[in-house]
Formats: sequence, structure tokens, C-alpha cells
Amino acid sequence: MAVPVHLPVPPHCQCLSMTSRIEEASITANVPGNHLTLELTETLKLAAPIALTQLGQIAMMSTDLAFIGRLGDDAVAAAALAGTVYFVSFTFGMGLMSAVAPLAAQAFGRRDPHLIRRALRTGLWAAPLIALPIMAFPLRGEQILHALGQASVPARLAQQYLFGLAWGVMPALWFLAIRSFMSAIHRPQPVLWITLAAIPANALLAYLLIYGEWGLPRLELFGAGLATTIVNFGTFVASLWFATRRRPFRKYHVLGHVWRIDWALMRQLLIIGAPISLAFLLEYGLFSAAALLMGLISTAALAAHQVALQVTAILFMVPFGISQAATVRVGHAVGRNDAKAVKRAGLVATLLGIVLASVLTLAVVVARFAIARAFFGETSGSAGAAVELAATCKPSLSDRFVA
Repeated sequence: MAVPVHLPVPPHCQCLSMTSRIEEASITANVPGNHLTLELTETLKLAAPIALTQLGQIAMMSTDLAFIGRLGDDAVAAAALAGTVYFVSFTFGMGLMSAVAPLAAQAFGRRDPHLIRRALRTGLWAAPLIALPIMAFPLRGEQILHALGQASVPARLAQQYLFGLAWGVMPALWFLAIRSFMSAIHRPQPVLWITLAAIPANALLAYLLIYGEWGLPRLELFGAGLATTIVNFGTFVASLWFATRRRPFRKYHVLGHVWRIDWALMRQLLIIGAPISLAFLLEYGLFSAAALLMGLISTAALAAHQVALQVTAILFMVPFGISQAATVRVGHAVGRNDAKAVKRAGLVATLLGIVLASVLTLAVVVARFAIARAFFGETSGSAGAAVELAATCKPSLSDRFVA
């Protein structure tokens, strides 16, 4: 149970508690009851680095897809099938790690640093507990795809990609937990810096391992997956270093008593995270089902669908970042028992998301053919057909946002 604010603070926590009060005051001071402009400013300050971090993650995936596109339509189709198998299972872990943010944000709002540390520690323990079940799906991806009626060649190539991806599940979940913790205490910038550094590192690794440059073996799709796994480990280690060594994170002592599993808070994490996971699963399941149906039509159709979905994912990261910022802002307000601030945060985030989603959708409509050609080279005779299909089947961002 969280320690009420009016109770005495233990001596070793007094400095930390006072610092938290100062930080909270800096965030919430000067925000009048119904002043939407200031709420918009605070939401943008928090949403911008979160959205850019998400875009950085998608940029790495898009880079991989651009390299894979040079291997041919079969490789792009295989990447689409691999992504379907991987993310259908990974979304469950994403939901649980996302639950760290509201738990830590509410603790931050009520000035309870001990509960903030417990929330992150619980997320770090939840990751290995669910990573092994998640890994079971990508490691059996070819059998799953055959059972769903997919062609043997794309299914076999997809399994190569999945063999490289599967081992990065646990560090990816740990990174998500730390990212949620940093966002909850209103300090998302280090994760953005880590992600920006990871983009060129991932591009270089993917290029070397896919094509076998600099004396390395040509691993093609397995190399793409392996590059992602290596980068996942790197981003986790970097984020853990920030969380334990740099201000203001180190004062939370996030690895203190890390060997203890907090089962009470684990239940809360499941209660909050399970609905988030279900929502992610329903959303991604919709697009995964479409990918599987495209695979029954033709390889070109599946490749085009993958490119269209990738572009949609890029655009979706902007309103998704706003939603994450809203989660933190609402959590802070709930921790302060400020009902008006809860309503204000929700209203501002909703309006901001609608405006940006509309603008980005229009931009995609205008540039759809140029975007599609950026993913497909002239590697095969069917590249033109795939470009045409990708440009015409691009799903609406507003549809995905509603989903």
C-alpha cells in the first residue's frame, strides 16, 4: 500500500521526498483550474520526446524493411508474416510494461518515491516471467504459418527472421519498463537519446549482417532479426545505466532489493496491464488477420500490405505518444486527487491527437507513391506492381487511431 503523504518520512527518504516535491511543483505550478493552454504546453513537452522515441523505434524497423526490400518481394512478404507472429505475442508484454507508467505516475503525483521504485522493480520482474512464453511463438513460427495456410517459401523465410528476433524479447521488455518509469517521473529525454543513437547502429548492423559486408557472413533475413536483438540488448543496457547512474533517476535506487518479487504490486500490474494488452492484441490482431489474408492472395499483395502497414505505424506513433503523455499527466493528477486536472489532461490530449492524425493522414495521401517507391527498389519485375498496390491499399491513420 502506498504511504500517505501526511505520514512521517523515514530519514533516509527525506531528501528524496523533498526533491520529488520540488520536481512536482515545477511541473504543476502555474497551472490554473481551466487553463487549457498551459495543459497543452505540458502535454506537448512530455509527448514530443515520447513520440520521437516511438518514431525512432519504427525508423529502425523501416530501415530493416528497406534493406529487406532489396532482397525481393518474397523477403518482404516473409518479413510481414514474421512480424505478424512476433507482435501478436509481444503485444501482451507491451501492455504489462505500459502499466508501469500509470503506477509510477500516480506514486509520483502523491510524492511516494518508494512506490515508484516498486513499480519499476515489478515491471523488471514481470519481463522474464512472460518472455519465455512469448518466445515460444516466434520459435515455432513456420509451423504456425503453415497451419494458417501460408505458402511454404515465405513461411520458411519468415522463420529465419524470427530465429533472429526471438532472443531480443526480454531486453526489449526491460527497456519498455524503464522507459515507462522515466516517462512517469516526467524525464523521457534519455530514452529518446538512446533511441536516436540506436537508429544508425541498427542500420549499420542490419546492412552488414543482411548483405554480409566487411567479411561477415551473408545472413539475409536471419541477419536482420539478429541485428534487432543486438540493438535491443544495447538499448536496455544504456537505459539501465541512465536509471542507476544519472540524475535524477539514481536517487530512486531502482535496483534496491531487486531480488524481491512484490507479488501484491504484481497483481496490480496485471490488473492494469491486462486490459491494455488485450486492446493492443485486438488492434494488432486486426492488421495481422489482414496480412494473413493478403498472403493467400499473392506474395506481391502481402509485400505491398507490409509497406502500407509500416507507413501507418510510423504515423500512428504521434497520437500514441500523445496518449502516453496523457497517461502520465492523468496519473499525476490522480495522485494529487485533482479531478479537474484529470479532465483537462484527457480533453487536451484527445483534441491534439485528432488534429495531428488528420494532418498526417492528408500528408500520406499526397505522397503515397513516393513513399511506396522508397521501400521497393527495382529488384524484381514485380516491384512496380508492389508499389502500385502499396500506394493504393495504404490504410487510413484515422482508422487505426480509432481501432
